[in-house]
Amino acid sequence: MKILFVVNNFYAPGNGLSASARRTVQYLREAGEEVRVLSGRNHEAETPQPDYVLADFHVPVFDGLVQSHGYKFAKTDIAIIRRAVRWADVVHLEEPFIIQMFTARIAKYYGVPCTGTYHLHPENLFCSINLGEWKFLNYNMLRLWRDFVFDYCTDIQCPTENVLERLQKFGFKARLHLISNGIIPDKVTRIERDDDPSRPFLVVCIGRLAVEKDQPTLLEAMKYSKYAHRIQLYFAGRGPEADTVKDMAHQLYEDGVVKYDPIFQFHDRDGLRMLAAKADLYIHCATVEVEGLSALEALQQAVVPVIAKGELTATSQFALDEHSLFPTKDPEALASCIDYWLDHPEERHTMGWRYAESTEEYDIHKSIAALIDMFRQAMQTKKA
Repeated sequence: MKILFVVNNFYAPGNGLSASARRTVQYLREAGEEVRVLSGRNHEAETPQPDYVLADFHVPVFDGLVQSHGYKFAKTDIAIIRRAVRWADVVHLEEPFIIQMFTARIAKYYGVPCTGTYHLHPENLFCSINLGEWKFLNYNMLRLWRDFVFDYCTDIQCPTENVLERLQKFGFKARLHLISNGIIPDKVTRIERDDDPSRPFLVVCIGRLAVEKDQPTLLEAMKYSKYAHRIQLYFAGRGPEADTVKDMAHQLYEDGVVKYDPIFQFHDRDGLRMLAAKADLYIHCATVEVEGLSALEALQQAVVPVIAKGELTATSQFALDEHSLFPTKDPEALASCIDYWLDHPEERHTMGWRYAESTEEYDIHKSIAALIDMFRQAMQTKKA
């Protein structure tokens, strides 16, 4: 098959959607499929570049905010989009934005089937400007995405049950497929740490420093944890809320709530794997999350998670125990979970390995096989 991936910025560093798209394209090619990419330019290096290069589009007023999330939009170029679509057997839309709207219509004109992946909720966008809880706004944005992008698709990849149920309730017309974005199988490099009462517990939070990731709830939880004086908080990520979160974290240290000044550091994939391998706990506070691959990648390293559970966060599906779940934005409940696991080191050790085993079902090779089947179904639908 000749598969065209359509994404605003295929090469954006530190952006989960772009990273997922790159992995998927890589493994589709390794599976023998011919894949090309329609995207904005790679600004990180001279090569590689997309097969079909679109110019950058700068969002009026909000361009700085967009870039702080590690993201860029591409400018619609009808001639380039037409050339890309005519090459393809199937077009795959990675986002529900302007270039996808035009591409979907052009694909329909040429009789090329479209598929899509639901990678983000409207709330992911509007949380950044403190409108994430405006139901009317988010409802209507999702309706626009449905009517102008996703209803042009024969099939849609839903990374989690949470997403699939939302799209079903919202009346999406396409066939919905429950297919994880998948993670690369990694060797477990778990670093077992001693029970020396003088050493700090390493509690790790991985992800963009953004409103919807809700790192402040973890910081607030330190005020309720009996282990606060022994916890070394480590935030692995960067983003638009970096200054706010760092100020809150340092204030905890200045006020004596925590003994160790929280660490902030950005890591590549190997660095994150090593960090998770030596962590005592992994914390995931996000209030809006379509899947949460960073959590899965951490769990591969046999670390026990504590994950927020809410209406728009699907990451809670990875939890194997009630002590690994807390209600979103509830720092007291989070502190209780943290204290439970630090109180029970033997159980934590055993459960860590159970978590590592549980990630095997999300092997990206399984996801790729399911996606290839989805693409074939889309082509057969058009032929019929």
